[in-house]
Amino acid sequence: MNSLDWAVLIGYFGVMVAIGVWSHKRVDDVGDFFTAGGRMPWWLSGISHHMSGYSAVMFTGYAGIAYQYGVTSYVTWSFPIAIGIAIGARLFAGRLNRLRSRLGVASPLEYLKSRYNLPTQQALAWSGVLLKIVDVGAKWAAIATLLSVFTGISLNQGILLTGLITGVYCTVGGLWADALTELGQFVIQLLAGVAMLVTVMGELGGVGSLWAVWDRLPDSHTEPTVGPYTLTFLLAYLFIKTFEYSGGMWNQAQRFMATSSARQARRSAWLSAALWFVWPAVLFFPMWVAPLLVRAEKPDASDAYALLTERLLPHGLLGLVVVGFFSHTMAMCSSDANAVSAVFTRDIAPALSARARGWSHRAGLLAARLSTVAFLGLSMAIATQVDSPTFKDIITVVIKWVAGLVGPISIPFLLGMLRTFRRSGPTAALGSWAAGLFAFWLTNYGLSEVQLQIQIVSPVATSLVLFVVIGLVRPEATAERDAVLARINSEDDDDADGDGDGAAAAGARAVPAQGDGGAPARGDGTGDVPDAGLRSP
Repeated sequence: MNSLDWAVLIGYFGVMVAIGVWSHKRVDDVGDFFTAGGRMPWWLSGISHHMSGYSAVMFTGYAGIAYQYGVTSYVTWSFPIAIGIAIGARLFAGRLNRLRSRLGVASPLEYLKSRYNLPTQQALAWSGVLLKIVDVGAKWAAIATLLSVFTGISLNQGILLTGLITGVYCTVGGLWADALTELGQFVIQLLAGVAMLVTVMGELGGVGSLWAVWDRLPDSHTEPTVGPYTLTFLLAYLFIKTFEYSGGMWNQAQRFMATSSARQARRSAWLSAALWFVWPAVLFFPMWVAPLLVRAEKPDASDAYALLTERLLPHGLLGLVVVGFFSHTMAMCSSDANAVSAVFTRDIAPALSARARGWSHRAGLLAARLSTVAFLGLSMAIATQVDSPTFKDIITVVIKWVAGLVGPISIPFLLGMLRTFRRSGPTAALGSWAAGLFAFWLTNYGLSEVQLQIQIVSPVATSLVLFVVIGLVRPEATAERDAVLARINSEDDDDADGDGDGAAAAGARAVPAQGDGGAPARGDGTGDVPDAGLRSP
């Protein structure tokens, strides 16, 4: 990188901070900080959902898979995610929106206290927070790895730089800052991705290279499933990603909660699914043909895309592509930080402290921002250890740890919203969660030589089976829990799309429910709101 590339990178950082400062004016309470007050347009929510779903791991770990194995990187990664989000658009997106608009929650997990009980809510909250610290740590390490290739700075310096910039805008501006920066990052990534695609095609002979270069690559490059990425892996990944990207990752759930209505949330999900279907194929083509242009130096080929960029792109455009790397990582990490802060502020802290249950608007916002900073700091500390024997490497953390552990956390959360599983109560939720975590430990550390797809699918499959079976054997449906489900599942107001002010949320604010702390439950997320679900509309 030369001075022109650095100017592009510094300019990008400056714009991100400016967006955070501007978004600060739109944040009056924790409802605005965590769910944008229910005023986010569906198209912005959809782009934000897409951008917060992947990071620089795309350009390191998955670039290595594309370099070594070819099109299977798309077939077994972005394609099943697109299908999973499409399924979630029908099953979960609208219901997640109703958590905010009808129950008045500001955190995805707030409703769990009335749907199950407090111990269930706390188990899922604490385990999810710990998982996200590790997950985001892997993302910091990925972008720092790329930065070191281009600039020569150390891994820890790269982690510190990206973490501090991200911390400024997401702490100041909340979900609005996340979404607006993600929109800008999407535009940057669009320009950078197209520039890279055109440059690679020009290097290989023009547009015809899209179909003419495959005979110059290994035969396995055109196989949809190859190596460890088998058909079984594909099906397992689809199963997991349906839960993960439909709201099992809390930051994804927030995007659906932030729209004005359930219908708008579904439109948001469909847009994100379409982007996942098309855009990764554009990004992957240069990675697929990279063996014709560069020789990867790392054993896992995770440096292939960075080497390709350095060789082919002129200065200035090189800086733009580096900014594209940053855009995805900062989008995912900032959105995760906001989601974890919501869970800590709205779910964990009130259970630990009576004072937290009575926080004012100002105190709640301060707690939200401080917990965001704390999460970013912890995840950055984990990032410095991502190549240790415990975590092994970046792609291991992302595929094994995240895919393996998100299932036990998301099964009670997402399926708990469906009437079909009304019989599954606290025993089913906690039992399935604990058994899923044990299955993860057993297949990854307790047994040797377990296939990758078994390691990934075992935890979520175990949780799903036990959640259903325990619910049938020991049903725990009650009138109060059925009332919560009725409000989440009723479609009466879904077609009444507002002007962005969250018309349905206004109805939630009118519910005179009382929380445990004695404060009225509010649609803006300032009271102890899960009990609002116990009242009839």
